Amino acid sequence: MDNLIEVQNLKKYFKTGGGMLHAVDDVSFGIPEGATMGVVGESGCGKSTLGRTMIHLLESTDGKILFQGEDVTSISKSQLRRFREKATIIFQDPYSSLDPRFTVEKIIREPLVISKKFSKGEIDDKVDELMEMVGIDPRLSMSYPHELDGGRRQRIGIARALALDPKFIVCDEPVSALDVSIQAQVLNLLQDLQESKHLTYMFVTHNMSVVRHISDHICVMYLGQLVETAKTETVFEKPYHPYTKALLSAIPSSDIHKKIERIPMKGEINSPIDPKPGCRFATRCPYAVEECQQPQSLTEVEPGHFVSCCQVKRLNG
Repeated sequence: MDNLIEVQNLKKYFKTGGGMLHAVDDVSFGIPEGATMGVVGESGCGKSTLGRTMIHLLESTDGKILFQGEDVTSISKSQLRRFREKATIIFQDPYSSLDPRFTVEKIIREPLVISKKFSKGEIDDKVDELMEMVGIDPRLSMSYPHELDGGRRQRIGIARALALDPKFIVCDEPVSALDVSIQAQVLNLLQDLQESKHLTYMFVTHNMSVVRHISDHICVMYLGQLVETAKTETVFEKPYHPYTKALLSAIPSSDIHKKIERIPMKGEINSPIDPKPGCRFATRCPYAVEECQQPQSLTEVEPGHFVSCCQVKRLNG
């Protein structure tokens, strides 16, 4: 299956008073059309920055972004406008991502008006269709965001993201701010929409249970770099990288009789500002050796399963 979107050696650095912060550092992967790529890792690992850079909310420092085989790394304002109709985002916080001065109807209407592709009648019909699609009652059309709960607000954000029939959506932790029962509803909605509209997702989260439920493939990030990537079930059944194993060991179990061996991550977290060559997890890894101070790269350990760890063979037989 062809990749709808692909990044090649993508980098996003931020200039700080202490040097260059390597938020995304030499990341490469592709997402097949109609699939979901889960990107997981601790807070601050660069996963949200990666998603925002892919859709040009942030401009990349280096590397390439390919969309439907076309290089969209550096594009004009008119090209960017067209690209953003095809690639959009659902933000993490439904409380701050919606304009408090706009009604529900106006929030969903805004991208349709800006596109200048539709008549007023077509926009009215499209707004009604989008509200029905995401499960917002028509009686709420003149409500303001502060009058609604988090689940309804996030449904508005989803409707806004769908307004111009995109092909690719970055889901930036879209359920982390919601109650658990509402999380399940929103996840099921996203999956139903993906199936009916053949959408491609990049799903950013730190919740390993959620990413297992919704993703086809997983990328594990640590301090701006990918340390492991494979099909979802492969990562859960046979993780290789010590960091991935530690993340999986932290997943709670509903089985009170199941013994879970937690893998604590001790030691200092490396600074992402002008980081030294070598494995960035080495300072917290119980298996680190001198060789870990050398530059690491993703290596295919099994078909379709890539790991960035010089000790992978020794640790996994």
